[in-house]
Order: sequence, then C-alpha cells, then structure tokens
Amino acid sequence: MNINIVKNGLTVELYKKIRDTVGFKSYEDGDINEAIKHSLYTVVAYDGEKAVGIARIVGDNRLAFFIKDVVTISEYQNKSIGHLMMLSIFEYLDQHAAKGAYVGLMSTPGKEKFYSKYGFIERPSEGFGSGMVMFYEPKK
Repeated sequence: MNINIVKNGLTVELYKKIRDTVGFKSYEDGDINEAIKHSLYTVVAYDGEKAVGIARIVGDNRLAFFIKDVVTISEYQNKSIGHLMMLSIFEYLDQHAAKGAYVGLMSTPGKEKFYSKYGFIERPSEGFGSGMVMFYEPKK
C-alpha cells in the first residue's frame, strides 16, 4: 500500500464513488460540482491509481471552517488514511485560520473517537449545546 494525498483534486465522479461505497446520501452531479467548486480545500487519498478516500473543508477561510465528507472506502478503513487526510486538512488550517477560529464537523455515528484524537469535543458538553443539523428542501 502506497498512499498519496492529492490536494484540491476532488471531482464529481470521485465524490460520488467514494461516498457511495459507504452508503452516504447521493446528490445530483450539478449540485456536487457546485459544492466542490465552492469548497475551500479538498483532498483525495490514492493507493496507486485507486482513489480510496476524500475530505473537504467549507467555510469563510478565516474564522469559520467546517470539515465535510471525510470518507475512506471500507476495505481501507483503519489503515491511517483518515489520519493522513486530517493531517492535510490541518496543514491547510495552519495557513488560513485566524487564532481561535471555529472548526466544526458532524461525526458519523461511532466515529467520534477518531475525531477526538485531533482535539474535537463532543456536544453537548459543558459550555456547548447540542450540535444540530437539518436537510433542507427548497421551496422551488
């Protein structure tokens, strides 16, 4: 196994393929393209020519960042690929985040310990309310 991290190399096809392998929600190609285009930073992990993981950051590039779509295909999980992608994300944050910037994410159930290794705290906790989310349906 020879893992290589490619910065800002995420494509619609890779996004769909990697997320599909773990059963994540699917989206229309045009919507995925817009999401990638407006991401601050993306990473793709490759084992040789095979894409095995993705991650991205969205936000305002200074005070607020949200880590999204940290996904490693099943047969490559627990092999430090997520760790390599997170290191790349933190390299980006080191270059762009203001002191004290907010960096958030929503963990997949059961993956909280992975993120706690990097200093993320679970909510609710003392001083922080519950994390919340909605899947919005536009009134078009």
